[in-house]
Amino acid sequence: MARKVLVLGEVREGALRNISFEALSAGKTIAEGGEVVGVIIGDSIKNLGEQLIHYGADRVVVVENEQLKQYTSDGYAQAFLAVVESEKPDGIVFGHTALGKDLSPKIASKLNTGLISDATAVEIAGGNIVFTRPIYSGKAFEKKIVTDGIVFATVRPNNIIPLEKDESRTGEVTSVQADIKDIRTVVKEVVRKASEGVDLTEAKVIVSGGRGVKSAEGFKVLKELADVLGGAVGASRGACDAGYCDYSMQIGQTGKVVTPDLYIACGISGAIQHLAGMSNSKVIVAINKDPEANIFSVADYGIVGDLFQVVPILTEEFKKLKIASS
Repeated sequence: MARKVLVLGEVREGALRNISFEALSAGKTIAEGGEVVGVIIGDSIKNLGEQLIHYGADRVVVVENEQLKQYTSDGYAQAFLAVVESEKPDGIVFGHTALGKDLSPKIASKLNTGLISDATAVEIAGGNIVFTRPIYSGKAFEKKIVTDGIVFATVRPNNIIPLEKDESRTGEVTSVQADIKDIRTVVKEVVRKASEGVDLTEAKVIVSGGRGVKSAEGFKVLKELADVLGGAVGASRGACDAGYCDYSMQIGQTGKVVTPDLYIACGISGAIQHLAGMSNSKVIVAINKDPEANIFSVADYGIVGDLFQVVPILTEEFKKLKIASS
């Protein structure tokens, strides 16, 4: 059954986030040969439309307004609903990001439709669109289908492979006017506390530290390894509570949920709350002095040793590999 599917392209600092392209891939599956329409919301962002088309959108609708320069749930909801009104979609896909988690329930409520959140896979089986999503903090997975109404889902970053970029793809980029009013939230200033570099939720490699890092200074060796691997630095709640790093780096049940290709846990004991945020990583490497640490129960590879001795050795070896391959 061919469907028209709207996919929200998420913009950060004037560029599309990678989750936008993953959501497009999910949208293609849901559309089943129908039309996939990219949606971009913001101010002075029409130039990004062509990029969505290169990654699989058949066409793109842009909503530009000065009041949409910074994200607010009121403003973005009004903008997206204006597109829904003009397009009458059969399906909607957002990324399961901070923005997507905030905006999607509001949109679903306004449309009086259901929402499947945090999907890690989308497939067609038995004539149904089947979504796979984790439950019980990632200990189990459930499969869900939509039997009526709009198919609305958010997809977890780093789980759905984007379509290959093809710059020969062409499509129309049009604008929709939205009357943005009665915004109850005003963003006066954005204070960035997260470290610069690779976005934690989209990173393919994460080097994460726990209480075993011992201090804010201790995170320097982790950052060196992450830089060599082109990855990001994360932390357990214990490290954040101890003041070693900012809470923007926290991974776990009350922090960010990540699924990188490689997760290196340094000095992390493996509390269940932390495992809930990273246990679905494709490859997990644990470095800990305690051979009985719970983190080893989920690790693919374990190193029993002092992280301050092990991590610098890994950094040097990866540097050599980079030099040899260049």
